[in-house]
Amino acid sequence: MRPWIRRTFIISGIILAAGVAAAGWYLTQAIPIGTGYVAKYLCSGAFISGRDPDTVLREDVAPVNPLTAVISAQIDRPNKRVTADSFGLFKAVAVYREGCGCTLAVGVSEENLRKQDIASGFAKKKLPDDLPWPEGNGEIPGPLPAGVDEGKLSNALDKAFAESGSKKLKYTRAVLVVYDGRLIAERYAPGFDRNMPLLGWSMSKSITNALVGIMVKKGRLNINEPAPVPEWQKEGDPRRKITLDQLLRMSSGLEFGEIYKPLYDAARMLYGSSDFAAYAAAKPLTAPPDTKWSYSSGTANIISRIVRTEAEKSHGNFYKFIREELFDRIGMQSAVPEPDPSGTYVGSSYTFATPRDWARFGLLYLQNGMWNGERILPEGWVAYTTTPTSGAPIGQYGALFWLNAGPVSDPGKRRWPSSPADAYSADGYQEQKVIVIPSKKLVLVRFGATTVRKAWNTDAFITDVLSALP
Repeated sequence: MRPWIRRTFIISGIILAAGVAAAGWYLTQAIPIGTGYVAKYLCSGAFISGRDPDTVLREDVAPVNPLTAVISAQIDRPNKRVTADSFGLFKAVAVYREGCGCTLAVGVSEENLRKQDIASGFAKKKLPDDLPWPEGNGEIPGPLPAGVDEGKLSNALDKAFAESGSKKLKYTRAVLVVYDGRLIAERYAPGFDRNMPLLGWSMSKSITNALVGIMVKKGRLNINEPAPVPEWQKEGDPRRKITLDQLLRMSSGLEFGEIYKPLYDAARMLYGSSDFAAYAAAKPLTAPPDTKWSYSSGTANIISRIVRTEAEKSHGNFYKFIREELFDRIGMQSAVPEPDPSGTYVGSSYTFATPRDWARFGLLYLQNGMWNGERILPEGWVAYTTTPTSGAPIGQYGALFWLNAGPVSDPGKRRWPSSPADAYSADGYQEQKVIVIPSKKLVLVRFGATTVRKAWNTDAFITDVLSALP
């Protein structure tokens, strides 16, 4: 064999071997993440929402997780757990516990997860079916408020569910319209109803905003002081200067890759970490605090752990605080905030509640933090929450809520240009929304499984509903 041919074979062999090694390494990183994803969402879908696991796998998991095809899963209903397995090499177990949903057993045994005293003994109160929303869970009473066009309202809901082609891309599951404190319209896709808790994804961040607000009202937290994060307290650590306000506004300067792929922070935190706040708090600064806006689920979990620390001082139990100080007071009886393996509520991503309960949450903010004449959030908290963060390019973010403000120099350049500038929202992955529009006395709720984001147009949805109102 000629020398140049031999060299070619050798070089080609090295390249092939390197490629195989790289692919193998990637799969060893990716498959455990994908396996955890399957276990976690099958568990929550089956035991919180009460949905058929095969449907959850087909409609919710497979479109997002391409590794689903090589992962098998078993539902253990008597023990309320889900085991996912890929090639017999990678296994993930998600455990359901009453009151706090499902948690992946990462860095902790299933036995020790079950020993955690998180939400035991908290009895959910059932709202009366003979009272209308929000006091009860009854039917929508008629007639509609004066000036509301019933035909246009029905058409707005029709369009929210309508698919533009032969394929289902929107996958709208629920739409609710609350006008002037009244639920005036709601609709659900087949298989869904007003009593089914649904995952809000990053709408959980806005729940975290409320929990901080309650602690501020109680004088337990000061948003303008340095955030009490243990990992940052060494002398000379520049992160010591990060304030709770900067965390709430996603302007801390902390490194965090908000990308849901196996090698990035968001996925590694949610499916490969035992303590989500510790994972995020370990990140270095990439910019001085308050000089750069960067959306981060890690930041929200740091905040959640801060609230937990304070809640355990005053209430003894984080979940007791969440339920007594927020959910019970506004009637969010279906809400299930899920914890990470360390026991901290995943304030970035994991809250289940019925669409009607998510609407109650929106109504709390529409009413400036008041409920039945009682102040839940401190005076001025909603105004603070909806003040644009200076680093957000188009004034699109406040404090764990998305805004529609637009930049001061060009207020027409907004997320939803046809919608009122005072609109703001709790947003979740796959176009989950709780939209609050104070100038129109309006709260809108939308749930779906919209993997193709362009399939759903929030601006058009708001405009369609507004056309039906006085």
